Amino acid sequence: MSGLIERNLQRLGRQLQGQISVPGDAGYASATAIWAKPTGAMPRAVVHCRTPQDVQLAIRGARDCDVALSVRGGGHDWVGRALCDGIVIDLSLMNAVVVDRDGTARISGGARVADVLRASDPLGLAAVAGSVGAVGMAGLTLGGGYGPLIGRYGLALDNLVAAEVVLADGRIVVADSHNEENLFWALRGGGGNFGVVTKMRHRLHLLSNVRSGLIIYPSSEAKAVLEHCAEILASAPDELTAQVGFVAGADGAPVIFVAPTWCGSHAEGEVQIAPLLKLGTLLANTVDVMSCGASTAIFDAHIVNGQRTFMETCWLPALGSESIEVFVEAMSKIVSAGCAMFTHEFKGAASRVPEAATAFGLRRDHVLVEILAVFDDRLGKFEEQRHWQWARATRHAFDAMSLPGGYPNLLDAGEPGRVMKSYGRNAERLIRTKRQYDSENILRSAIPLPAGETKAERA
Repeated sequence: MSGLIERNLQRLGRQLQGQISVPGDAGYASATAIWAKPTGAMPRAVVHCRTPQDVQLAIRGARDCDVALSVRGGGHDWVGRALCDGIVIDLSLMNAVVVDRDGTARISGGARVADVLRASDPLGLAAVAGSVGAVGMAGLTLGGGYGPLIGRYGLALDNLVAAEVVLADGRIVVADSHNEENLFWALRGGGGNFGVVTKMRHRLHLLSNVRSGLIIYPSSEAKAVLEHCAEILASAPDELTAQVGFVAGADGAPVIFVAPTWCGSHAEGEVQIAPLLKLGTLLANTVDVMSCGASTAIFDAHIVNGQRTFMETCWLPALGSESIEVFVEAMSKIVSAGCAMFTHEFKGAASRVPEAATAFGLRRDHVLVEILAVFDDRLGKFEEQRHWQWARATRHAFDAMSLPGGYPNLLDAGEPGRVMKSYGRNAERLIRTKRQYDSENILRSAIPLPAGETKAERA
């Protein structure tokens, strides 16, 4: 079998406009580098695609070799879906972003959030994206796309106008509101289950800058700060969102943060954010007027690539006194400076989209919680176990108050039941669409959805 795979890979390399990296090559390490250090078997080959036709060839190569297939865009998924033990389609060379006169952007499949905002910022336009610039725009969009503009403009996927997709059978199609409508519906929330998105068209918005930054308070005041913050945010206008949580401070001990973003008028923004600066004993404040691109860098100091990562997630109806107690308790039990928690608001424009309009399954106001445990795996199995237990115990502490499912982009293959609950009444249609476009489950490294039998299962 290995000889057949080797011959197929050699043939593939001769056909590509891009190139292939295999174990032992000088570029293989960087080609398989992702945010969260991988723990499973490493790829047999990474195909560095330059065109949709390269993607076609890579899919055909994976089928001919009968090996797993995955897609590496931004590589910022903690689960490691970007890598598999077969062939990885690397889109990082396909990262062009072009802003058109009609106020939309053509975004290639390997572009990151920072690439998109670098193109839109100088034009006084904004793409609806996430809160971290290193995240791949396609992966963010296909799974949902929470971000600081959500209240005013919705999820990233709500701003997807069209997508060029290389399907599991190798065909290239364009999905939009008039073509491949079922595929277009499923792409908006169903992840990379249906094909490889090589280009997207996104709606942009007139927004030259935002008021954003980090506000830091001492952990000793966590309960009061979070409760007062929750009260303010409960009645805040759509233009104001805020992430809250805790991260390690300069000395390694946790601090409470509030990260507001105001995307309305300048004068009103100062008034709206002012109460968030009076929640307790202010330790630091970096809030200022800045470009959308600059606002995605505020957490850069807390993002370290190449470390082992555990992440848990849940949805809460709101941030209230009961859930704040869990936050405070979790913070008191952290096992290292790599433990952190973040929230993301879902409100306003995102909540006004009908539930059946896209595959995304939870169209009501809620709060997304990320529980993060990052550590150096050179410290051994004991540290691995401690970090995993802290993250898992913290998530389960929310069970009594959490909504069914969770954000699919943050759920792993071991939680198919939670994934299905995440889609609610959209789950059945999503499964049918998966079977329509990828009945053999070729793209099984994406958000886990039931599909038809794999080749291995039929054999």
